[in-house]
Parts: sequence; structure tokens; C-alpha cells
Amino acid sequence: MSGSDPGVGVRIGVLALQGAFHEHIVALSSLPGVTAVPVRTAKELENVDGLILPGGESTAIALIGQGTGLFEELRRWVHQDSKPTWGTCAGCIMMANNVHGQKEGGQQLVGGMDIIAHRNFFGRQMNSFEMPIHISLPDQEGPAPPFPGVFIRAPAILGISSSDKADEVRVLARLQVPSNSLKDPLLCDLVQDESVIVAAQQGACLVTVFHPELTEDTRIHEYFLDIVKKHKARE
Repeated sequence: MSGSDPGVGVRIGVLALQGAFHEHIVALSSLPGVTAVPVRTAKELENVDGLILPGGESTAIALIGQGTGLFEELRRWVHQDSKPTWGTCAGCIMMANNVHGQKEGGQQLVGGMDIIAHRNFFGRQMNSFEMPIHISLPDQEGPAPPFPGVFIRAPAILGISSSDKADEVRVLARLQVPSNSLKDPLLCDLVQDESVIVAAQQGACLVTVFHPELTEDTRIHEYFLDIVKKHKARE
């Protein structure tokens, strides 16, 4: 995937307050040189090199995190310490600086990514689907086979939230969304060029609106490990 040293061991935490954290731990544990652990406390967060915010229910994760005092530590981890963080599905929502379609009263966000996410863009659980994704990862050598995208009550990334940060956000994958397939006419005004972003990176932060942990394809997990290893080497 990249030139980072495969012998460098890393410790990856997966936020384990709610959602699909176990599946990420299993995927990470299949890769060499990785120790994958659940994170539920600030102390556990201190002892990892990178963090994954998994899919689940973003509002529930935020409420539990606030109740345990972990939420502010997550914000510090992303904003002040600039540590490698990957959000999948609900985790993508939590890492967005701007979110459309929030529940009444809004929700707490970790932030860190200058993106506009739309919660439940693709509909409810019954509207879940699988779709091959053509993803362009940095340092990728030549054309790669499509990635098996698993979308479960998935959000979408509608664009960049700050024009000043546009050059910092790298779009890794898009999905075509024909306007005539959108049931909500309001979404037609939000979607640009009949496509939405489904994977993006800004610095050490990575987001995917789909669930790589529910597939046997570990390319994105490997790419996140590369981000972590490079960050660790600079510390």
C-alpha cells in the first residue's frame, strides 16, 4: 500500500461505547504488527497510536461519551493532538464539522473534518445496500479492483464545509446518485453533479460512510495503519 515499515508495531483503539466496534477489532487483528483494543475510557485512549470511531448510532455514541466524560477527550485527541482518527458511517458523522439531517435538538460532534455530512442520506435500515466503490488511495500502484462498499443507514458527504480548507480535504471516493433516485426533493438541491463523497481524508483524519469492517477486504484498514505509522514516526 505504501512505503511505511511493515515491522513497525502499532496499537489501534476502537471506540467501544456502541456499534460495530468488534468487527473492526477482528479486521485489525488479522493484520501483522497490530494490537487492536477497545477504548471506553480516557486512560485507554492515552495508550493507543490511532483511533477508529465505528458505525452505530451517532447520537447514542455521543450521549454515552458525554456521560462517561470521554467526549471532551475525543475532541482533544482530534483537534489539539491531531492524532490519526478514522470514522466509519456513524463515526463519519461524528467527525464532520457540519451535519445536515440531525435529530431534533441536534447532537454533539467530535469534528475535525471540514466536510458537510448528511445523516441517513441513503435512507433507513431497509434501504441498506452493497455497491462496488472505486477508491483512490495515495501511493496506490496502478488500477485497483473496486472496494466492496457496504452501506447501512449510511450518511453521505455533500461537500467541503470551508472554502479555506478545500485544498486540505482529499476526496478518495465518490458514488453516483442520480437525482431521479432521490425521494426527498430537498436532497436534489444539496447533491452536486449527481454524486456524493463516500470516502475522504484531511491530514491524519480519515472517513468512510460505508463499512469496510464488514468485508474481507482490508485495504482501507491497511491504509489507516500507514497513516498511523507515518504519524508515529514523526512524533
